Amino acid sequence: MRSTAVIAGFGALAMLAACSQPAPPKPAEPAKPAAPAIPAEIQGVAESVLGTGAEVLVFGDLARTGTQQVLAINRLPKTPTGAAPGTLLTRAVIAENNGGKWKEVFRCDEHLKNPNGFLGGTPITPITGWRLQQEQSPEKGLVMYFTPLEMAGESHVPTVGVRWNPKVKRYQSLDRSFEQFLTEVPTLERINSRLK
Repeated sequence: MRSTAVIAGFGALAMLAACSQPAPPKPAEPAKPAAPAIPAEIQGVAESVLGTGAEVLVFGDLARTGTQQVLAINRLPKTPTGAAPGTLLTRAVIAENNGGKWKEVFRCDEHLKNPNGFLGGTPITPITGWRLQQEQSPEKGLVMYFTPLEMAGESHVPTVGVRWNPKVKRYQSLDRSFEQFLTEVPTLERINSRLK
């Protein structure tokens, strides 16, 4: 009986000694690849159209036209409670390098616009924050989906799809099925009618 107690005591000591040993080092996790550096010219373009807080999301041949473009945003400084995941922003711009000179070809601020006017399907109410989801399609190029973060008095918050229309050579909005392009409108205004 005494030898059993001694053996149990040595066993307990051995377990304590094993537990007090430092854990074997974990194998080092492979380093995450660094995000690709934004060239100074591209960052300069973003800052020239949106100011010093501009962030470049993507750049390159975004529209699949052989022309360099850059998509830059002003990120929303604070995420609203209940906001769905995505890139939250106040403004976005796509600028295009045309013969060595950069020009704006798409703008999202309180509304969605291109040089020809307001994009079809744009809410009439000014929007102060948007959620952007984007994807790159080998055939269609950059496809963007803009959803207002909130719209006063609206029960349905529409998502507006935007991509390059190769026929008219500019960014345009898409219909609700995200298949057909919508034309621009020169002004946004409410139609007030009185029913009698």
